[in-house]
Amino acid sequence: MIEVLVVDDDTRVARINAAYVAKVPGFRVTGQAHSAAEALRRLAARPCPDLVLLDHHLPDETGLAVVREMRRLGHEADVIMVTAARDVATVRAAMRHGALQYLVKPFGFAGLRVKLEAYAELRRALDGGGEAGQAAVDRFFGALSASAEPGLPQGHSPGTAERVREVLMRAEGPLSAQETADRTGVSRQTAQRYLKLLERAGRARLTLRYGDAGRPEHRYVWAARV
Repeated sequence: MIEVLVVDDDTRVARINAAYVAKVPGFRVTGQAHSAAEALRRLAARPCPDLVLLDHHLPDETGLAVVREMRRLGHEADVIMVTAARDVATVRAAMRHGALQYLVKPFGFAGLRVKLEAYAELRRALDGGGEAGQAAVDRFFGALSASAEPGLPQGHSPGTAERVREVLMRAEGPLSAQETADRTGVSRQTAQRYLKLLERAGRARLTLRYGDAGRPEHRYVWAARV
């Protein structure tokens, strides 16, 4: 599990963001903080969180000041800025101080989910250690550029797309179209259509399983698990 500290001066917003994080498989909120001082106190506790969702506008200091102090104190938690600050100077400073992502308020669950999934994919890519060639390095940096799924073609339902995505993301291994249909309550043909959409968008990977007859069965796995 990736442990997350949510930092926002607005307690209501912090609760909403924490609820969003809790909905993404593989992530767990370990605490909330509403000021820079409280955030640094929580970071000093052990075990230290893996990731900080950090607002810039805090009552006692800026989020960027928190990042600078984190690094000075040797805290290695990664940072995703979640803030209404839109000025280029703040964005540039966040990049310079090592924030991995920058999410502009207001945003919904889908916006945060994409950032968290990209972060999880990066962590998995880096877990192997060792050395990396240029192609591997490009994949590491590319993991952070993940964006939301593109608009659905005409005749496709966002609700159905979300159900299929959730089932695939939560599955422990590859699923066939029939297995996806059984878990979502849609027809096999509908499940197959949405699975192919996810594959084309790069959110799912197609795998093949050969049966006794030698005919391959198409099975799909959430891309971050590959």
